[in-house]
Amino acid sequence: MSFFETLAARIESTDSVVSVGLDPDPSRLPEFVADADLPRWAFNRRVIDATHEHAACYKPNAAFYEDADGWRALRETIAYAHGKDVPVLLDAKRADIGNTTRQYAAALDDADAITVNPYLGRDSLQPFLDRAEKGVFVLCRTSNPGGSDLQDLELASGEPLYERVAALADVWNGNGNVGLVVGATAPEELAEVREIVPEIPFLVPGVGAQGGDAEAAVEHGLATRPDAAVDVGLVNSSRGIIFAGEESTRPGDEATYFGAAGDAAKRLKKRLNRHR
Repeated sequence: MSFFETLAARIESTDSVVSVGLDPDPSRLPEFVADADLPRWAFNRRVIDATHEHAACYKPNAAFYEDADGWRALRETIAYAHGKDVPVLLDAKRADIGNTTRQYAAALDDADAITVNPYLGRDSLQPFLDRAEKGVFVLCRTSNPGGSDLQDLELASGEPLYERVAALADVWNGNGNVGLVVGATAPEELAEVREIVPEIPFLVPGVGAQGGDAEAAVEHGLATRPDAAVDVGLVNSSRGIIFAGEESTRPGDEATYFGAAGDAAKRLKKRLNRHR
């Protein structure tokens, strides 16, 4: 079964398009996981326990795992999420040339999907695209303020660069495994990209702490695909869910802290479902 088939089944069974970003910033981990052998894994396990009923996908960001203990924590996290029947999208934004990009693509041995950077062109993405059963989400119009520095540049054809990336992603989608990363903080661009690629699912970040447009994220982020009974796509929140316990009534109580993450995921699911 391909990634998008698996994701469609998960969306249907949970009635959710919520992607929970697992970004365990060591400076923000609560004290009750500090003494664990792998604090990031201990934190993620509790977040997964609290949120999996509302999660269509988990999205760990590789930057929070790039040390020896971190990679161990990531592998444990992926295996545990799979044990809950939740697919995992590794937010790594990889791509390079030759042997280097082939090594980067090996991350898909564990994860079900990955984010990639298209700046080096198709050959830098080919080892990812060749993994037909895996999802490959190409950065297109990102949610950060500086995304416009390059992505909005007008090409000689008159189109902005992000629209060309969307069109190229459609060309690269021979295996039907390509998605796009398009931020909810730029709702007009989100709508424009959807017009270019009507059947490509989006990963839409920026709805949580960044304050993006939830209605636009659902309206334009989900794709109708002939191989799926439901519209397919993901709307991600990271800090707004996993660190919701910091604002809870009893942040020093473990059950209350992680219960707040579950409540935040449930609220986001309901908020998004109002627009589905």
